[in-house]
Amino acid sequence: MFVDRAKITIRSGKGGNGAVSFRREPYVPEGGPDGGDGGKGGDVIFMADNSLRTLMDFRYKRKYQAENGQDGMKKKKFGKDGKNLIIKVPPGTVVIDEESGLVMKDLVEAGDSFVAAKGGKGGKGNVHYKNSVRQAPNFAEAGGFAKERSVILEMKLIADVGLVGFPNVGKSTLLSVATSAKPKIADYHFTTIDPNLGVVQIYDTSFVMADIAGIIEGAHQGAGLGFRFLKHIERTKVLIHVVDVSGSEGRDPLEDFEKINSELEAYNPRLLKKPQIVAANKMDMVDEDGPEYKHFKEAIEAKGYKVFPMSAPLNLGVKEVLAEAAFQLDHLAQEPEEEEYVELFDFEKDDQDPDYRTVYVEREDEAYVLTGKQLEKIFNSTNFNDSGSLRYLYKYIEKSGAMDELKEMGVEEGDTIRIFDYEFEYFDEF
Repeated sequence: MFVDRAKITIRSGKGGNGAVSFRREPYVPEGGPDGGDGGKGGDVIFMADNSLRTLMDFRYKRKYQAENGQDGMKKKKFGKDGKNLIIKVPPGTVVIDEESGLVMKDLVEAGDSFVAAKGGKGGKGNVHYKNSVRQAPNFAEAGGFAKERSVILEMKLIADVGLVGFPNVGKSTLLSVATSAKPKIADYHFTTIDPNLGVVQIYDTSFVMADIAGIIEGAHQGAGLGFRFLKHIERTKVLIHVVDVSGSEGRDPLEDFEKINSELEAYNPRLLKKPQIVAANKMDMVDEDGPEYKHFKEAIEAKGYKVFPMSAPLNLGVKEVLAEAAFQLDHLAQEPEEEEYVELFDFEKDDQDPDYRTVYVEREDEAYVLTGKQLEKIFNSTNFNDSGSLRYLYKYIEKSGAMDELKEMGVEEGDTIRIFDYEFEYFDEF
C-alpha cells in the first residue's frame, strides 16, 4: 500500500537534573558542594532516507520519544546526554507543525535532515550555587523540559514528468508502454489510486515518470481524492496531459482539457507555468483528418501547446511524446528554477517562548493557583528543607508580580496557595 500522509507525536528528551552532593572526606565537615550537572535531553531529528518509499511505518507507530538526559552525580560528574532520536522518512517528505499549519522542513533529497524538537538542557549541580554567603547550597537546578508536538508528514512524489488527465484516458497504459512499470489497467474509473513511477529511457537519456491518479472536476476543493492527487504534481518538472480525443467516455475532449487545467490552476497557479505536452490518446478510434480532431488540435495549439497524436495500447506516437518530454527537461536544466515562497515554521521564535517567564494566577474553588513554565522548573529545583532554596522560590514569585496580583484578587492570611501538586498556607511574610 502506498501511504503518503501520516500524523505522529514527537517528544524530545527531558534534561537531567543537577545533583545535590557534598564531598565526604575525613576531617572535612560537609566538604563543600560537588554535585554535577545533568545531561542534555536527546533531540528528535527527521532525515530523508532512500531506502524508504512510503510513510507506511507511521501507520503502526504514532508516538516517538528521544532519550532523557541522565541526572548529575557526585564528585562533579556530569550526567550522560540523552541519545538523539533519528526518524527516517522517504525523500520528498514535507514535515508540518500541526498546531500552526506551517512547514517545518521540506526533505527533498536523501540525507536532508533537521531538528524538529530540541531536548531540554541539563540542570546545574549545586556546585554552581556556592558563593561567599552560601557555602553549602542544598539545592540544584532541575533539567529543562522536553518538547512535545504533533506533526503531519506529507509525501510528494519526486518525478521529472507527471501524467495528468481525467480518469480512464490512458495514463497508466502510457506509463506501462513507456517504462517497465506495471500499473493496474482496467476499463473503469480510478483504476489508479496510488501513484505509479517508472523510468523512461530514450536515446541517450532517462527520466522518472509518474502516473498521477485521474483528476476530476472540483479536485482542488478535495472532490474525489483531489488534494491527495494534486499534491504529487507539484514536484514534477514537465506535465504530459493525456486527453481521450475519441470521446469514448461521452465527454468533449476540449472541455476535458480545459477542466483539468482549471483544476491545476485553482490548486496552485504555478502548475500551469510548467511545460505541458498534450498527448491526444486513442487516435486509433479517431479519423486524424476528421473535423473533430482538427478542431481540437487547432484550439489547443492556439493556446500555445504542442499536440501529439498517440495510441498508447498500439505504441503509436509514444516515442514522439517521450522525446518532447526529454527535450523540455533538458531545456529546463539550463534555466534556474523559480522558487515558490512558503511561510516556514519559526524555530527561533519557538525556542524563545515569550510566555516562559510569565507566572499566571487563577482562582479555583477555594485555592489560588500559580502556574508557569519557568516557575515549574524553579519549583522542581527547590529543596523545601532548605531555607535558602525556599527564599529563592519566594523571591522569584515576588519579582514576577504574582504576589501583587494575589493581593489584588483579595488573598488573605490562611488562604490556600496551590503550586502544581503542592498546597501552601498564605502568610503576609512567606
